[in-house]
Amino acid sequence: MAQVAVTIAGRVYRVACDEGEEEHLDELARTVDGKIKSMRQRFGEIGDQRLTVMAAITLADELAEERQRATALQAELAELKAKSTQGSSRNDEWADRVAQSLNEAALRIERMTHELNGSGRSE
Repeated sequence: MAQVAVTIAGRVYRVACDEGEEEHLDELARTVDGKIKSMRQRFGEIGDQRLTVMAAITLADELAEERQRATALQAELAELKAKSTQGSSRNDEWADRVAQSLNEAALRIERMTHELNGSGRSE
C-alpha cells in the first residue's frame, strides 16, 4: 500500500492509498485545499474546523448536483436510444411495405405483359 503526503489548509497529512493512485489522491487533496482557501477568502478566519466542514458540505453538494445531472443525461440517452430503435423499426416496416408494393406492381406488370403478348399472338 502506498502513502502520500498531502497538504490541506496548511497542514500535512499522510494518507494511504492503492499503488498507482498517488497522483489522483494528491489531485483530490488539492481540490479540497482549494475549496478551503476559497472559503477562507470569502468568509475570513472563522476557524479551520468550520471551514473544513463547510468545504466538505460544499463539495458534497457539488457531487450531488453532478450525480443528478448524470442521472438526467442517462435517462435522456436511454430515451434517445429507444426513439432510435422505434425509428429503425418504423423504417424497417416502411421498407417492407415498399418492397411488398414493388413486388405486387411487378406481378401486375408481368400479368399485363403476358396478357399483351397473348393478345398480340391471336391477331
